Amino acid sequence: MELTTWLTYVGVIAALIAFPGPVALLCMHHGLRHGRQRALATVIGGATASLVLMGLSSLGLGAILATSELAFTLLKGVGAAYLIYLGVQAWRAPVTASMTDNAAQSPQHVERTGTRALFRRGFTVGISNPKDLLFFGALFPGFIDLGAPQLPQFAILSLTWLAIDLTTMSSYATMGSGIGRWFHSPRRVKLFNRTTGSLFIAAGGTLAASHR
Repeated sequence: MELTTWLTYVGVIAALIAFPGPVALLCMHHGLRHGRQRALATVIGGATASLVLMGLSSLGLGAILATSELAFTLLKGVGAAYLIYLGVQAWRAPVTASMTDNAAQSPQHVERTGTRALFRRGFTVGISNPKDLLFFGALFPGFIDLGAPQLPQFAILSLTWLAIDLTTMSSYATMGSGIGRWFHSPRRVKLFNRTTGSLFIAAGGTLAASHR
């Protein structure tokens, strides 16, 4: 792969990943509620979803989604519904004195928000956004030289995406964890829950109303 092609790819995906979307919001939300270390499960879930989308695009499913109105509408509906569900859950989240103090949570609450659950949420938010799949289907193949071995190129592009994605989303989780000291007041916790819940619902509504 030529250096100029790779640098262009880095610039494009760095801007795309850094722009705060649903996955970034979820990572920050989990960083505050569960701490940076446990929120890494959310980060890894989102990154895994990206790898799956890359693989689907390499199989040509991204192109199918781009041309099938029904497939696009169904996937868009699933993604929007899940974001709205997360928003409702955030609104209804229990208010504690410190959202980052897992010791203060009940055993049942800790079990419900274990690392597997956080991973699943990160993966589901990442995989259910048709815009991402359209990106991989439309732009991702353009960085691959069909006249050269494709597997090494795919590996380079995938590893580059993972490095930037994991670093950026971990930063969002760390940011959420870092502001935890401001949320020892139940009033602030409730405000945070409702703010992030509203953002999730707004993101779901925007996705539902979006067009290709």
